[in-house]
Amino acid sequence: MAHFIGICMVVTLLSFAPLCLSGKSIGGYLYPQFYDCSCPKAKEIVKSVVAKAVAKEARMAASLLRLHFHDCFVQGCDASILLDSSGSITSEKGSNPNRNSIRGLEVIDEIKSALEKECPHTVSCADILALAARDSTVLAGGPSWVVPLGRRDSRGASLSGSNNNIPAPNNTFPTILTKFKRQGLNIVDLVALSGSHTIGKSRCVSFRQRLYNQSGNGQPDYTLDQSYAAKLRPRCPRSGGDQNLFFLDFVSPTKFDNMYFKNLLASKGLLNSDQVLVTKSEASMELVKQYAENNELFFEQFAKSMIKMGNISPLTDHRGEIRKYCRKINA
Repeated sequence: MAHFIGICMVVTLLSFAPLCLSGKSIGGYLYPQFYDCSCPKAKEIVKSVVAKAVAKEARMAASLLRLHFHDCFVQGCDASILLDSSGSITSEKGSNPNRNSIRGLEVIDEIKSALEKECPHTVSCADILALAARDSTVLAGGPSWVVPLGRRDSRGASLSGSNNNIPAPNNTFPTILTKFKRQGLNIVDLVALSGSHTIGKSRCVSFRQRLYNQSGNGQPDYTLDQSYAAKLRPRCPRSGGDQNLFFLDFVSPTKFDNMYFKNLLASKGLLNSDQVLVTKSEASMELVKQYAENNELFFEQFAKSMIKMGNISPLTDHRGEIRKYCRKINA
């Protein structure tokens, strides 16, 4: 028996040896154990810095989660969103979806700095974004999932991709669904991932048209509960106050739960891109009802969809690089 156990241990060690020795993705695929040998404390370091940031400001959980979304939808999950403008790069930070709204960049910088001290030139900024998104969700009370790792960082950005590929608050339902399908995501992913709006805030400028003149006929948007709209108008006037912030989920704004979907069924979704999930598609409305009734089902699908989104066109093997500083490519 002892001899048999010894053989099994040797076989097990040999089966994992390629993962530890190569430090490369297997055939271009991502896998959770990618840093187990090259930087065993990587996940712990990311989690620690994120926890500190979220404890300091609860909204940071939503900001870090949003960074991962806005990165993956442009040219894949490659940390292109983190690049500053330079001689050869026009930053995605200046795009319509990101300008004056993306946050958490300093937190990513702090994580990267800690990782460079622990294991230099090893952990990619793209993987930091993926891990930070998961840890933020968990810290807000949401589901956890095993994050596949091994992404590398891009050496360029796409301002046009950021402007055109990221769903906008005033997009129609068909436009939003098309943008998801371009990334290999379906209507189930669309509804589940929209549930991330259970935490975070939005600016007045992103939903003002719902309060005053969305249809162009001078009438307010009656898909928005009018008592709720009346509470929003004082801080979101017809002009001015563009940057005033409002909770996306006014009931439990810092708790990751299924209240977002319950709000939609009560016509209290803040953004047009939220409310269209129950007004423009029977299929999406049915999913909203299911998630509103079953928080566990929402959590399960959100985790699956986050893994799926995190696998959009990653750079692996010799493509891209491991940036030393997330805001600029290596010299």
